[in-house]
Amino acid sequence: MPKLLELVRNPVAYVAARWTPSQRVLQRAALAALLMSVFIIVTGGAVRLTGSGLGCDTWPKCSSDSLYATSEMGVHGAIEFGNRMLTYVLSAAVGWAIVASRAAKPRRRGLSRLAWSQFWLVVANAVMGGITVLTELNPYTVAGHFLLATGLLTVATLTWLRAREGDERPRPLVGVRLKQLVRVLTALTAVLIAAGTVVTGAGPHAGDSSQVPRMPVDWRTVTQVHSALAWLVVGLTLVLWLVLRAVDAPARPCGRTRDLLVVLLAQGVIGYAQYFTELPEILVGTHLLGSALVWIAVLRVLLSVRERGTPPQGGPTARSAESGEEDTALPDSPRPAAGPAAGVRAAEASAAGERDQPAAASSKP
Repeated sequence: MPKLLELVRNPVAYVAARWTPSQRVLQRAALAALLMSVFIIVTGGAVRLTGSGLGCDTWPKCSSDSLYATSEMGVHGAIEFGNRMLTYVLSAAVGWAIVASRAAKPRRRGLSRLAWSQFWLVVANAVMGGITVLTELNPYTVAGHFLLATGLLTVATLTWLRAREGDERPRPLVGVRLKQLVRVLTALTAVLIAAGTVVTGAGPHAGDSSQVPRMPVDWRTVTQVHSALAWLVVGLTLVLWLVLRAVDAPARPCGRTRDLLVVLLAQGVIGYAQYFTELPEILVGTHLLGSALVWIAVLRVLLSVRERGTPPQGGPTARSAESGEEDTALPDSPRPAAGPAAGVRAAEASAAGERDQPAAASSKP
Protein backbone atom coordinates (compact mmCIF):
# COMPACT_ATOMS: atom_id res chain seq x y z
CA MET A 1 0.00 0.00 0.00
CA PRO A 2 2.77 2.59 0.73
CA LYS A 3 4.18 2.04 -2.78
CA LEU A 4 0.74 2.52 -4.29
CA LEU A 5 0.31 5.76 -2.36
CA GLU A 6 3.71 6.93 -3.60
CA LEU A 7 2.65 6.18 -7.18
CA VAL A 8 -0.57 8.17 -6.80
CA ARG A 9 1.10 11.07 -5.02
CA ASN A 10 4.01 11.54 -7.45
CA PRO A 11 3.99 9.12 -10.39
CA VAL A 12 6.94 10.79 -12.14
CA ALA A 13 9.19 10.43 -9.10
CA TYR A 14 7.95 6.85 -8.62
CA VAL A 15 9.02 5.91 -12.15
CA ALA A 16 12.30 7.84 -11.83
CA ALA A 17 13.24 5.85 -8.74
CA ARG A 18 12.85 2.56 -10.62
CA TRP A 19 14.02 3.33 -14.15
CA THR A 20 17.06 5.00 -15.67
CA PRO A 21 16.78 5.87 -19.35
CA SER A 22 19.78 5.55 -21.63
CA GLN A 23 21.13 8.65 -23.30
CA ARG A 24 19.57 7.54 -26.57
CA VAL A 25 16.13 7.15 -24.97
CA LEU A 26 16.41 10.59 -23.36
CA GLN A 27 17.29 12.22 -26.67
CA ARG A 28 14.49 10.40 -28.49
CA ALA A 29 11.95 11.51 -25.89
CA ALA A 30 13.04 15.14 -26.26
CA LEU A 31 13.01 14.82 -30.05
CA ALA A 32 9.49 13.33 -30.03
CA ALA A 33 8.18 16.35 -28.12
CA LEU A 34 9.95 18.68 -30.55
CA LEU A 35 8.53 16.93 -33.63
CA MET A 36 5.02 17.02 -32.19
CA SER A 37 5.34 20.74 -31.42
CA VAL A 38 6.20 21.33 -35.08
CA PHE A 39 3.40 19.04 -36.24
CA ILE A 40 0.76 20.78 -34.13
CA ILE A 41 1.78 24.13 -35.66
CA VAL A 42 1.42 22.74 -39.18
CA THR A 43 -1.94 21.08 -38.48
CA GLY A 44 -3.19 24.25 -36.81
CA GLY A 45 -2.32 26.09 -40.01
CA ALA A 46 -4.15 23.42 -42.01
CA VAL A 47 -7.29 24.10 -39.93
CA ARG A 48 -7.16 27.76 -40.94
CA LEU A 49 -6.23 27.17 -44.57
CA THR A 50 -9.13 24.76 -45.09
CA GLY A 51 -11.61 27.18 -43.53
CA SER A 52 -12.23 24.82 -40.62
CA GLY A 53 -11.46 27.22 -37.79
CA LEU A 54 -15.07 27.16 -36.61
CA GLY A 55 -15.75 23.56 -37.61
CA CYS A 56 -16.30 23.10 -33.88
CA ASP A 57 -18.08 26.31 -32.95
CA THR A 58 -17.56 26.15 -29.20
CA TRP A 59 -15.06 24.94 -26.59
CA PRO A 60 -14.30 22.63 -24.80
CA LYS A 61 -17.14 20.77 -26.52
CA CYS A 62 -17.26 20.60 -30.30
CA SER A 63 -20.80 21.98 -30.38
CA SER A 64 -23.43 22.89 -27.85
CA ASP A 65 -24.96 19.42 -28.25
CA SER A 66 -21.91 17.19 -28.77
CA LEU A 67 -18.51 16.70 -27.21
CA TYR A 68 -17.10 15.45 -30.52
CA ALA A 69 -17.64 16.14 -34.21
CA THR A 70 -20.69 14.57 -35.85
CA SER A 71 -21.47 13.80 -39.47
CA GLU A 72 -23.73 16.86 -39.66
CA MET A 73 -20.69 19.10 -39.11
CA GLY A 74 -19.10 17.84 -42.30
CA VAL A 75 -15.42 17.83 -43.17
CA HIS A 76 -14.70 21.11 -41.38
CA GLY A 77 -15.89 19.71 -38.09
CA ALA A 78 -13.77 16.59 -38.59
CA ILE A 79 -10.66 18.65 -39.34
CA GLU A 80 -11.08 20.95 -36.35
CA PHE A 81 -11.92 18.12 -33.97
CA GLY A 82 -9.00 16.06 -35.29
CA ASN A 83 -6.63 18.91 -34.56
CA ARG A 84 -7.99 19.13 -31.02
CA MET A 85 -7.40 15.41 -30.54
CA LEU A 86 -3.76 15.85 -31.60
CA THR A 87 -3.29 17.83 -28.40
CA TYR A 88 -3.47 14.52 -26.53
CA VAL A 89 -0.74 13.05 -28.74
CA LEU A 90 1.36 16.15 -28.08
CA SER A 91 0.71 15.78 -24.34
CA ALA A 92 1.84 12.16 -24.46
CA ALA A 93 5.09 13.13 -26.20
CA VAL A 94 5.71 15.91 -23.68
CA GLY A 95 4.90 13.50 -20.85
CA TRP A 96 7.49 11.05 -22.16
CA ALA A 97 10.07 13.86 -22.24
CA ILE A 98 9.19 14.84 -18.66
CA VAL A 99 9.53 11.29 -17.32
CA ALA A 100 12.77 10.61 -19.22
CA SER A 101 14.42 13.86 -18.13
CA ARG A 102 13.32 13.36 -14.50
CA ALA A 103 14.55 9.75 -14.46
CA ALA A 104 17.97 10.56 -15.95
CA LYS A 105 20.91 9.67 -13.71
CA PRO A 106 22.64 11.69 -12.40
CA ARG A 107 19.74 14.05 -11.74
CA ARG A 108 19.46 16.84 -14.33
CA ARG A 109 17.26 19.46 -12.70
CA GLY A 110 17.64 22.09 -15.42
CA LEU A 111 16.62 19.64 -18.12
CA SER A 112 13.66 18.47 -16.04
CA ARG A 113 12.46 22.05 -15.58
CA LEU A 114 12.60 22.64 -19.33
CA ALA A 115 10.54 19.51 -19.95
CA TRP A 116 7.93 20.53 -17.36
CA SER A 117 7.72 23.99 -18.95
CA GLN A 118 6.47 22.31 -22.11
CA PHE A 119 3.52 20.87 -20.18
CA TRP A 120 2.40 24.26 -18.90
CA LEU A 121 2.75 25.77 -22.37
CA VAL A 122 0.56 22.99 -23.80
CA VAL A 123 -2.10 23.81 -21.19
CA ALA A 124 -1.85 27.55 -21.86
CA ASN A 125 -2.09 27.03 -25.61
CA ALA A 126 -5.13 24.76 -25.24
CA VAL A 127 -6.87 27.51 -23.27
CA MET A 128 -5.85 30.11 -25.86
CA GLY A 129 -7.19 27.86 -28.60
CA GLY A 130 -10.53 27.76 -26.80
CA ILE A 131 -10.53 31.55 -26.48
CA THR A 132 -9.81 31.79 -30.21
CA VAL A 133 -12.88 29.71 -31.00
CA LEU A 134 -15.11 31.54 -28.49
CA THR A 135 -14.07 34.90 -29.99
CA GLU A 136 -14.88 33.53 -33.46
CA LEU A 137 -11.31 33.63 -34.76
CA ASN A 138 -10.45 37.14 -33.67
CA PRO A 139 -7.13 37.78 -35.49
CA TYR A 140 -5.40 38.99 -32.35
CA THR A 141 -6.26 35.86 -30.38
CA VAL A 142 -5.23 33.78 -33.41
CA ALA A 143 -1.85 35.56 -33.36
CA GLY A 144 -1.53 34.90 -29.63
CA HIS A 145 -2.38 31.24 -30.23
CA PHE A 146 0.45 30.96 -32.77
CA LEU A 147 2.95 32.81 -30.57
CA LEU A 148 2.19 30.47 -27.67
CA ALA A 149 2.76 27.53 -30.02
CA THR A 150 6.09 29.10 -30.97
CA GLY A 151 6.90 29.40 -27.27
CA LEU A 152 6.29 25.66 -26.93
CA LEU A 153 8.49 25.07 -29.97
CA THR A 154 11.22 27.17 -28.33
CA VAL A 155 11.23 25.21 -25.07
CA ALA A 156 10.97 21.86 -26.88
CA THR A 157 13.99 22.78 -29.02
CA LEU A 158 16.00 23.89 -25.99
CA THR A 159 15.12 20.66 -24.18
CA TRP A 160 16.27 18.59 -27.16
CA LEU A 161 19.53 20.51 -27.49
CA ARG A 162 20.24 20.40 -23.75
CA ALA A 163 19.60 16.65 -23.67
CA ARG A 164 22.44 16.26 -26.18
CA GLU A 165 25.02 18.05 -24.03
CA GLY A 166 26.30 17.99 -20.47
CA ASP A 167 25.63 20.17 -17.43
CA GLU A 168 29.05 21.71 -17.01
CA ARG A 169 29.51 25.44 -16.73
CA PRO A 170 29.10 26.96 -20.24
CA ARG A 171 32.41 27.65 -21.97
CA PRO A 172 32.36 30.17 -24.85
CA LEU A 173 33.56 28.96 -28.25
CA VAL A 174 33.62 32.41 -29.86
CA GLY A 175 34.43 35.95 -28.79
CA VAL A 176 32.13 38.40 -27.05
CA ARG A 177 31.36 40.35 -30.24
CA LEU A 178 30.27 37.24 -32.08
CA LYS A 179 28.06 36.18 -29.17
CA GLN A 180 26.39 39.59 -29.27
CA LEU A 181 25.88 39.23 -33.02
CA VAL A 182 24.18 35.87 -32.49
CA ARG A 183 21.87 37.37 -29.86
CA VAL A 184 20.92 40.21 -32.20
CA LEU A 185 20.22 37.64 -34.92
CA THR A 186 18.00 35.67 -32.54
CA ALA A 187 16.05 38.75 -31.45
CA LEU A 188 15.60 39.94 -35.03
CA THR A 189 14.29 36.52 -36.08
CA ALA A 190 11.77 36.64 -33.24
CA VAL A 191 10.57 40.02 -34.56
CA LEU A 192 10.35 38.51 -38.05
CA ILE A 193 8.11 35.69 -36.81
CA ALA A 194 5.92 38.12 -34.87
CA ALA A 195 5.55 40.25 -38.00
CA GLY A 196 4.44 37.11 -39.83
CA THR A 197 1.43 36.87 -37.50
CA VAL A 198 0.39 40.38 -38.58
CA VAL A 199 0.64 39.32 -42.23
CA THR A 200 -1.61 36.37 -41.44
CA GLY A 201 -4.04 38.48 -39.41
CA ALA A 202 -4.41 40.99 -42.23
CA GLY A 203 -4.33 38.51 -45.11
CA PRO A 204 -7.13 36.70 -46.91
CA HIS A 205 -6.96 33.39 -45.02
CA ALA A 206 -9.31 34.14 -42.13
CA GLY A 207 -9.70 30.51 -41.10
CA ASP A 208 -13.42 30.23 -41.77
CA SER A 209 -15.72 30.52 -44.74
CA SER A 210 -17.78 33.21 -43.01
CA GLN A 211 -16.81 36.88 -42.84
CA VAL A 212 -14.12 37.09 -40.14
CA PRO A 213 -12.70 40.55 -39.28
CA ARG A 214 -9.07 41.11 -40.25
CA MET A 215 -6.40 43.33 -38.70
CA PRO A 216 -6.94 46.91 -39.95
CA VAL A 217 -3.70 47.18 -41.98
CA ASP A 218 -2.92 46.69 -45.64
CA TRP A 219 -1.63 43.13 -45.88
CA ARG A 220 0.54 43.90 -48.93
CA THR A 221 2.37 46.66 -47.07
CA VAL A 222 2.83 44.42 -44.03
CA THR A 223 4.10 41.66 -46.30
CA GLN A 224 6.74 43.99 -47.74
CA VAL A 225 7.87 44.95 -44.23
CA HIS A 226 8.00 41.25 -43.36
CA SER A 227 10.10 40.63 -46.49
CA ALA A 228 12.51 43.43 -45.58
CA LEU A 229 12.98 41.94 -42.10
CA ALA A 230 13.62 38.54 -43.70
CA TRP A 231 16.33 39.96 -45.94
CA LEU A 232 17.90 41.63 -42.89
CA VAL A 233 17.99 38.28 -41.09
CA VAL A 234 19.51 36.60 -44.16
CA GLY A 235 22.17 39.31 -44.46
CA LEU A 236 23.05 39.10 -40.77
CA THR A 237 23.30 35.32 -40.99
CA LEU A 238 25.62 35.57 -43.99
CA VAL A 239 27.84 38.07 -42.15
CA LEU A 240 27.96 35.79 -39.12
CA TRP A 241 28.94 32.79 -41.25
CA LEU A 242 31.70 34.70 -43.07
CA VAL A 243 33.12 36.09 -39.82
CA LEU A 244 33.08 32.66 -38.17
CA ARG A 245 35.05 31.26 -41.10
CA ALA A 246 37.45 34.21 -41.07
CA VAL A 247 38.34 33.76 -37.39
CA ASP A 248 38.61 29.97 -37.80
CA ALA A 249 35.81 29.30 -35.33
CA PRO A 250 35.00 25.72 -34.26
CA ALA A 251 33.10 23.54 -36.70
CA ARG A 252 29.84 23.43 -34.73
CA PRO A 253 28.88 27.14 -34.84
CA CYS A 254 30.07 27.36 -38.46
CA GLY A 255 28.00 24.35 -39.48
CA ARG A 256 24.84 25.44 -37.70
CA THR A 257 25.08 28.96 -39.14
CA ARG A 258 25.44 27.46 -42.61
CA ASP A 259 22.36 25.30 -41.97
CA LEU A 260 20.40 28.37 -40.89
CA LEU A 261 21.42 30.20 -44.06
CA VAL A 262 20.19 27.32 -46.23
CA VAL A 263 16.84 27.16 -44.41
CA LEU A 264 16.40 30.94 -44.67
CA LEU A 265 17.05 30.95 -48.41
CA ALA A 266 14.57 28.11 -48.97
CA GLN A 267 12.01 29.94 -46.85
CA GLY A 268 12.57 33.10 -48.89
CA VAL A 269 11.93 31.26 -52.15
CA ILE A 270 8.65 29.88 -50.77
CA GLY A 271 7.65 33.30 -49.43
CA TYR A 272 8.12 35.06 -52.77
CA ALA A 273 6.41 32.20 -54.61
CA GLN A 274 3.30 32.45 -52.44
CA TYR A 275 3.24 36.25 -52.73
CA PHE A 276 3.33 36.29 -56.54
CA THR A 277 0.82 33.43 -56.85
CA GLU A 278 -1.81 35.10 -54.63
CA LEU A 279 -1.22 32.99 -51.51
CA PRO A 280 -2.25 29.44 -52.49
CA GLU A 281 -3.01 27.34 -49.42
CA ILE A 282 -0.35 24.70 -50.04
CA LEU A 283 2.45 27.28 -50.23
CA VAL A 284 1.15 29.14 -47.19
CA GLY A 285 1.20 25.89 -45.22
CA THR A 286 4.73 25.11 -46.43
CA HIS A 287 5.82 28.61 -45.44
CA LEU A 288 4.36 28.02 -41.97
CA LEU A 289 6.42 24.85 -41.65
CA GLY A 290 9.46 26.80 -42.83
CA SER A 291 8.98 29.40 -40.10
CA ALA A 292 9.18 26.65 -37.48
CA LEU A 293 12.33 25.22 -39.08
CA VAL A 294 13.91 28.68 -39.22
CA TRP A 295 13.31 29.23 -35.51
CA ILE A 296 14.75 25.82 -34.64
CA ALA A 297 17.83 26.59 -36.74
CA VAL A 298 18.30 29.96 -35.01
CA LEU A 299 18.13 28.35 -31.57
CA ARG A 300 20.71 25.76 -32.68
CA VAL A 301 23.04 28.62 -33.64
CA LEU A 302 22.40 30.37 -30.33
CA LEU A 303 23.42 27.31 -28.29
CA SER A 304 26.34 26.40 -30.57
CA VAL A 305 28.52 29.33 -29.53
CA ARG A 306 29.21 27.66 -26.17
CA GLU A 307 29.75 24.13 -24.95
CA ARG A 308 28.83 22.30 -21.76
CA GLY A 309 30.65 19.01 -22.13
CA THR A 310 29.26 15.61 -23.01
CA PRO A 311 26.01 14.24 -21.60
CA PRO A 312 26.37 12.44 -18.25
CA GLN A 313 26.13 8.67 -18.58
CA GLY A 314 23.73 7.13 -16.11
CA GLY A 315 25.00 3.68 -15.19
CA PRO A 316 26.48 0.64 -16.89
CA THR A 317 23.65 0.24 -19.41
CA ALA A 318 23.86 3.78 -20.76
CA ARG A 319 24.24 3.98 -24.50
CA SER A 320 26.51 6.34 -26.33
CA ALA A 321 24.61 8.90 -28.42
CA GLU A 322 27.23 8.79 -31.13
CA SER A 323 28.03 5.10 -31.47
CA GLY A 324 24.75 3.61 -30.33
CA GLU A 325 26.62 0.67 -28.71
CA GLU A 326 25.76 -0.55 -25.26
CA ASP A 327 28.37 0.01 -22.59
CA THR A 328 28.61 -3.28 -20.69
CA ALA A 329 31.59 -2.37 -18.52
CA LEU A 330 31.12 -2.53 -14.76
CA PRO A 331 31.01 0.83 -12.99
CA ASP A 332 34.38 0.34 -11.27
CA SER A 333 36.18 -1.51 -14.04
CA PRO A 334 39.08 0.33 -15.69
CA ARG A 335 38.60 1.45 -19.28
CA PRO A 336 41.31 1.07 -21.87
CA ALA A 337 42.81 4.33 -23.00
CA ALA A 338 42.06 5.35 -26.54
CA GLY A 339 43.90 7.33 -29.19
CA PRO A 340 47.36 7.35 -30.80
CA ALA A 341 49.17 7.96 -27.51
CA ALA A 342 47.62 4.83 -26.03
CA GLY A 343 48.87 2.81 -29.02
CA VAL A 344 52.41 4.06 -28.54
CA ARG A 345 52.35 3.21 -24.85
CA ALA A 346 51.02 -0.26 -25.62
CA ALA A 347 53.80 -0.86 -28.14
CA GLU A 348 56.46 0.29 -25.66
CA ALA A 349 55.04 -1.96 -22.96
CA SER A 350 55.06 -4.91 -25.35
CA ALA A 351 58.67 -4.27 -26.32
CA ALA A 352 59.71 -3.95 -22.69
CA GLY A 353 58.00 -7.27 -21.93
CA GLU A 354 59.92 -9.01 -24.72
CA ARG A 355 63.24 -7.67 -23.41
CA ASP A 356 62.44 -8.93 -19.92
CA GLN A 357 61.51 -12.44 -21.03
CA PRO A 358 65.12 -13.81 -21.43
CA ALA A 359 66.14 -12.51 -18.03
CA ALA A 360 63.11 -14.07 -16.45
CA ALA A 361 63.87 -17.38 -18.19
CA SER A 362 67.48 -17.43 -17.01
CA SER A 363 66.47 -16.99 -13.40
CA LYS A 364 64.57 -20.27 -13.40
CA PRO A 365 66.35 -23.32 -11.84
